[in-house]
Amino acid sequence: MTATLTVEQILAANKTAAAEAQALAATAFAGFEKLVALNIAATKSALFDTTADFTSAFSAKNPTDALAAQASLVKPLAEKTLAYGRSVYEIASQTSAELSAAAEGKFAEAQKTLSSNLDNMAKNAPAGTESLVAVVKSAVAASQNALESAKASAKQAVATAEKQAAALADNALSAVKTTSKKK
Repeated sequence: MTATLTVEQILAANKTAAAEAQALAATAFAGFEKLVALNIAATKSALFDTTADFTSAFSAKNPTDALAAQASLVKPLAEKTLAYGRSVYEIASQTSAELSAAAEGKFAEAQKTLSSNLDNMAKNAPAGTESLVAVVKSAVAASQNALESAKASAKQAVATAEKQAAALADNALSAVKTTSKKK
């Protein structure tokens, strides 16, 4: 069995590949734009939202007032830092999920094509090679199952890491609240 590619098929494949690359680049760029907007907002907040707190800290007349002003700075700063970290993580996760979905779609398409090609190979295989075709099909199925298992394990690990990060962030914020109340 020989397959011949025509110029039209090659051009169509190239056009599809270029469109897919452009879509992936647009997804990545959109994530970058979100990060830039977040950083601009965080910088603006750092410059303008804390001015009154810093002014009161610098105008303290005794050590007790200075410590109270310092304590009033810690809690909002910690909350904003955690919110910033969560926002960065959310943007990265969202962009990664979109890129992963595109990759998974291409991978599923490639698996379907491979399966179709294996079926064609089995139909056109010479007599007596059925066991070889069965071995190839079995190896391909085993590798696909291993990839699916690895993908499921990776998703579970990411979910566990997300839960642990959220718990750590909540604990850190609770510690800051407790510390700022004591002062």
